[in-house]
Amino acid sequence: MPLTDHSTRSTRPVPAHTSDHLTPEQLARALAVRDLTDPAQGPHALQMLLDAVVAALRRRWGCTVRVLRRPPLVAVRENYDRLGYDPGDITRARRYTRYVSPTVMLRSHTSAELPTALEEYAGRDDVDELLVVPGLVYRRDVVDRTHVGEPHQVDLWRVRTGAATTDADLREMVGVLVDAVLPGARWTVTEVEHPYTVGGLQVDVLHDGRWLELAECGRTHPDVLRGSGLDPQRWSGLALGMGLERALMLRKGIPDIRYLRARDPRVAAQMLTLEPWRHVSPLPATRRDLSVVVAAEEDAETLGDRVRSALADDADTVESVEVLARTPHEELPERVRQRLGTAPGQANVLLRVVLRPVDRTLTSEQANAIRNAIYRAVHEGPVMELV
Repeated sequence: MPLTDHSTRSTRPVPAHTSDHLTPEQLARALAVRDLTDPAQGPHALQMLLDAVVAALRRRWGCTVRVLRRPPLVAVRENYDRLGYDPGDITRARRYTRYVSPTVMLRSHTSAELPTALEEYAGRDDVDELLVVPGLVYRRDVVDRTHVGEPHQVDLWRVRTGAATTDADLREMVGVLVDAVLPGARWTVTEVEHPYTVGGLQVDVLHDGRWLELAECGRTHPDVLRGSGLDPQRWSGLALGMGLERALMLRKGIPDIRYLRARDPRVAAQMLTLEPWRHVSPLPATRRDLSVVVAAEEDAETLGDRVRSALADDADTVESVEVLARTPHEELPERVRQRLGTAPGQANVLLRVVLRPVDRTLTSEQANAIRNAIYRAVHEGPVMELV
């Protein structure tokens, strides 16, 4: 039965998530995550898919290829300012960005590596090269079967001297990419804006009767070239970014993103080829519904990040965290406000947590312990209800 702990009404400590910067423990845990795109850390199907894309682009363009792998700690200036992000852009907020200090962060996209990489072309001539920048990026995201907090991304940037790169070149790149990831798939594009591209596009592919986003791209913005010491009158290029988990899941038909790191031999062996996914019977699910008090601005992405941080090595036991209902303090009946101890600026949120590890089962006690850890991580009310 739920136990109501009234002793925390006036002594509850300030939640750790209120810090603007990662703790040393959080940073160490983030940096310890295996980069599945790196052959030095072991083989994986993500590498095979990326190799197929790079080979297809090289064949089409007859260009040289340069692969960059750099540590994920980057200057905030490299991640945002040099790519043209406005100082007031919402993506810079602490709730979406993993800051290590006021000037250093865990990169939120592999594009952060490009401005410095472009500087190395200054003074060269007759260049036509594909820059390949794969690796982990770090975000605060929802918890479900298609999202993780440390996804893999690749930036594919064509860098050229001489003839200007055109929109036709960009669409050619998209066609080659889609055919390498999903041979024969239909695709379409819609216009989007990126601060570091001109003529930005979102690429969607038709898969199992649904249109799904695969990548975003555009022509390299002249200001980015200029900021790296390259004259836009002589230099041009293409910039494309793609989430590798999404691409591999579409290619193989993988139903759960956690399978990419699973140790179950039935699953792990399938992460070494690009062959279609073979069904593996899922383990039983355990559901827990939680009524919590949170800051009104919290959303599924920030709550998901707090759940992952709190569970650490047990985060892979959670299949999904879904917000079923949200009621601001001002809309709650007075008796409910009194019972929950809510205050202005807070909301009562009903969360549904589904626990289903991909390679082991949970006892009822273990499930309750995980439920309580999640509750403590997200609940900010003065009354605790633990099981």
